Amino acid sequence: MTDMNNIVFPSLKDRVVIITGAGQGIGRAFAKAFAAAGARAVIAERNENTAASVAEEILKANGQALAVTTDVSDEASIKEMVELVEDEYGRIDVLINNAGIFSTLEMRPFDQIPVDEWEEVLRVNLTGPFLCARAVLPAMRRAKWGRIINMASGAVSLGRPNYLHYIASKAALAGMSLSMARELGPDGITVNAILPGATFTEIERKTVTPQQKERIVSMQCIPRPEAPEDLVGAALFLASDASAFITGQSINLDGGVTG
Repeated sequence: MTDMNNIVFPSLKDRVVIITGAGQGIGRAFAKAFAAAGARAVIAERNENTAASVAEEILKANGQALAVTTDVSDEASIKEMVELVEDEYGRIDVLINNAGIFSTLEMRPFDQIPVDEWEEVLRVNLTGPFLCARAVLPAMRRAKWGRIINMASGAVSLGRPNYLHYIASKAALAGMSLSMARELGPDGITVNAILPGATFTEIERKTVTPQQKERIVSMQCIPRPEAPEDLVGAALFLASDASAFITGQSINLDGGVTG
């Protein structure tokens, strides 16, 4: 597993980094890593209690954090979050669109997916990142600097069955990243997508049996389960000055499952 203490990007110091869905899982790992790098981590999370818990973890480690209860499916909630962040820090440097619906979904053939479930997944996984990017854009344009990182999924490349709404949302998010990058390049804003493999977090996944987990790991070049910390280095890099000429990319971080 990646040792986050060995990843250093000095240019992240005091950067304001909004991470949606940062109350658990990958988002929590990102918030802690950015704070450890000297950034100001904004935990934009629907669950007020988990958001506060992550902020407390960071503050106890002498990091900077701000917990903001945020529902990425609600445009008004996003607007309120962005206004609060600007009031607190006067800037927004990085947006990581991490919030998404996946672990609670049941595997089922696409013709059995209820339409309301389909629409909810797309609302959170795709419309949410669109609304968040639009909301932070004025601040980034004023600074002529910004980083938008969209968390898609390596499952898109595999055409994974029985999660059609999830796969559709993440494939669209990767495509949106490239299109958005072309629009925002003149403003000094880069947009990239990270495509994680099957990442095992503290979030319970009832649909993954031990046998399925073994099969997933066996497909990787690196034969161990992927952890949230394995994604941290790429996120820090893409948010830093070191990645200034990288935009419109979809980066697979799946231990070598996909080429």
